[in-house]
Amino acid sequence: MENLWKLLKGANIQIPRVLLLQYRNLKLTDQQFILLIYLLSVENHSFNPKQIGTDLGLSLEQVMNEITALTSLGLLHLELKKIGEVRDEVINLDGLYQKLAFVMMNGVKEEKKEISSDIFTTFEKEFGRTLSPMEYEIIKAWLEGDYTEELVLLALKEAIYNGVSNLRYIDRILHEWYKKGLKTAIDVEKDKRKFQTKKSKNSELFEYDWLNDNN
Repeated sequence: MENLWKLLKGANIQIPRVLLLQYRNLKLTDQQFILLIYLLSVENHSFNPKQIGTDLGLSLEQVMNEITALTSLGLLHLELKKIGEVRDEVINLDGLYQKLAFVMMNGVKEEKKEISSDIFTTFEKEFGRTLSPMEYEIIKAWLEGDYTEELVLLALKEAIYNGVSNLRYIDRILHEWYKKGLKTAIDVEKDKRKFQTKKSKNSELFEYDWLNDNN
């Protein structure tokens, strides 16, 4: 990875595009992103917060707060360099190059995890309507997070079975399964049978409700 971040560091013209694609993955705010672009664009990395503030229309306090935030994220640090007989405080961006290289390499690995468009089609078919952009993002977040496509579709099935067609209800089901450590359809089925066995002792018919199961 060291060679990759050194290559990135040497190819300054590519950095803005790389940073544009990856800055959300680096947990940066828009203002921090703009500040980094600014720092990458200037040849002189001497730390001059007043000049930075003037160029970007920020107060001195805002500049210092953002520099502190970027330092805490490990994207830059201030260091003293001796230029001739004068010691000057400069901004070192090596941390940024290293982080970009790390995110890019991880991104290559994660490209294998693709989300099938079929799952969105299934939701729309079961809901009987088109999903909103927000609903697309919620389902996508489930799949990119702790839940497999198998589990999400099973939660959808449970919701429809109980006569509910909204993502809030499905999210609650998924959360309950997550708390119980249920990660596959087999896990869910085993837990369901366990619940049914316990309830069958009462010799009563019942509807299985994941959200009210406290076993």
